[in-house]
Amino acid sequence: MNILLSEVLVVAVAIGSAGSLQASEAVVSDHVAAPSYELVLRENVKWEQLNPARGDKSPRAGTLWGDRNGSEATGYLLKPMDGFQSPPHIHNVTYRGVVISGLIHNDDPTAVEMWMPAGSFWTQPKGESHITAAKGNSTLAYIEIDEGPYLVLPTDEAFDSGERPVNVDVSNIVWLEASNISWLQQAGMPTSGNAPEIGFLWGKPQDGHVNGVLLKLPAGFNGTIDSQASTFRAVLIQGQVAYQATTDNNSVNLAPGSYFGSMGAAQHSVTTSDELESIIYIRTDGKINITPN
Repeated sequence: MNILLSEVLVVAVAIGSAGSLQASEAVVSDHVAAPSYELVLRENVKWEQLNPARGDKSPRAGTLWGDRNGSEATGYLLKPMDGFQSPPHIHNVTYRGVVISGLIHNDDPTAVEMWMPAGSFWTQPKGESHITAAKGNSTLAYIEIDEGPYLVLPTDEAFDSGERPVNVDVSNIVWLEASNISWLQQAGMPTSGNAPEIGFLWGKPQDGHVNGVLLKLPAGFNGTIDSQASTFRAVLIQGQVAYQATTDNNSVNLAPGSYFGSMGAAQHSVTTSDELESIIYIRTDGKINITPN
C-alpha cells in the first residue's frame, strides 16, 4: 500500500489548466458561441451490474458521463452491497475513486484493511492485483477512467504499468483557501474563515493537462462556478446543493452522487444548505472562478 500525500501537495499550483484531452473531451473551437450543459440527478441514474460474470454478487454501476464500455473517458457511480469483497483481480485501465458514503477498502490482497470514509480519494493502477471491499448499507463511490473499455480480468494477466496506487484518507487532504493561493483571483471572496477551499488530487498543474480537485463550499454559500474550460465535469460528493445552469429558469436540488457538467465557457449557479458544507469533485481542463453573489 502506498500513501503518497506528497502527490496531493505538489499539484497546488493552478486550478484547471488545459489538458491532454481524451477523444470524448476534444477542445471546443473558439467560434462556438453557446456552451452546452449536462445534468444527471442521482435518482435518475440507470443501474447495471459492473461485472455481469459475477451475477448478483457484482456491485452495481451507474454511468454519469461517457461510456465505460466504449473507448472514451468516463465517470460512473459504484454501489457495492454491505460486506462486499471482490476476489483478487486486475483492470486493463487505471481508475480513480472518491468515496461518497459508507466505507471502502482497496488494496493489495494481502494488505491490512484500511477503510476509507466519505471524501477519501484513491487510485488503482492498471495491471495490479488488488481487492475492493465495502462496509455500509448505502456505500457509494464515484469512479473515473481516462479511457475505456473498463474490464475486470484475472490476476494471471497481471502486469506492472509503472504506476503506483494512492490511498488518501479524507483527514489527510490538504485544503487551501482562495486567499492563500496567489494565482487564484476570486473577486469578493472572504480572505479567511468562511471561504471556499480547494483540495488538489491529481494531474499536472500547468497548461496542457486535465486535472482533478475537490472544492469545499461553506454552509450558506450562494454563488457561481464559472468555467472557461472546453470540458468541465462536477460530481457532488457531500452536502446539499441547489443547482442552476444559465440555460434553465429553475434550480434543482442535488443529492450526493449527482453530476453537472459543461462544454465551453459556462456558468453554474450553486447554493449550499445553511447547515452543511458541501464538497464537489471537479475534473476540468481549463480555468474556473468561484464567485459569491
